[in-house]
Amino acid sequence: MFGPPVPGHQILVMLLCPPGVYRAEGDTHLLTDVMCQGAFARDRVVLDIGTGSGALAIAAARAGARTVSAVDVSLRSVAATWVNSRLHRAAVAVHRGDLFRPVAGRRFGLVVANPPYVPALSSRLPRHRKARCWDAGPDGRAFLDRICAEVPQVLAPGGEVLIVHSGVCDAALTLDALDRAGLVPQVLAKATVPFGPVMRARAAYLESRGLIEPGQREEELVVVGARHA
Repeated sequence: MFGPPVPGHQILVMLLCPPGVYRAEGDTHLLTDVMCQGAFARDRVVLDIGTGSGALAIAAARAGARTVSAVDVSLRSVAATWVNSRLHRAAVAVHRGDLFRPVAGRRFGLVVANPPYVPALSSRLPRHRKARCWDAGPDGRAFLDRICAEVPQVLAPGGEVLIVHSGVCDAALTLDALDRAGLVPQVLAKATVPFGPVMRARAAYLESRGLIEPGQREEELVVVGARHA
């Protein structure tokens, strides 16, 4: 579907990840594979939102991006991405701040995002605990909906966005949100994986909300892409 495979996983397994920084997992691998195999980053100005350890930013740089910028609100994540990008000799400009604010006024040919998307018991988002790497409000869409609404402001003409999240958050809502924002969305890839520790710990809560079936202990990861109409 996306052309010959590119060994993007090799980029993701040798990253320093200090406490409090999101470690590249199956969602990062899936999005990296889509980005690399589809040559989405090649010769483009790329932005990685919520970069964590810098996995996607480094993958984009090594996949032929013209330039790469990475943003995270976490000081530890900014530091980790800076160190990892230097260790991998990847030219990544790292910024600290909330989503698109640090790059306001700029335009990008590709935006990639693996935001927090795990449904949480509270609508109050954690600011300083590790849970901020995954907590995203009661429906898991606190960051997804913001990204969908705000990303057109930073996309260059013909630009595209790639977002990965759990099917628990309802990919149809992401498609609708991107469509309302004036983009043309589609599902590019799916993969079923076992629940990680956080999802397992919240399984009873997710069942009570009707977000998963009783006894369900697997989730579908979804990569949604969208481009300017």
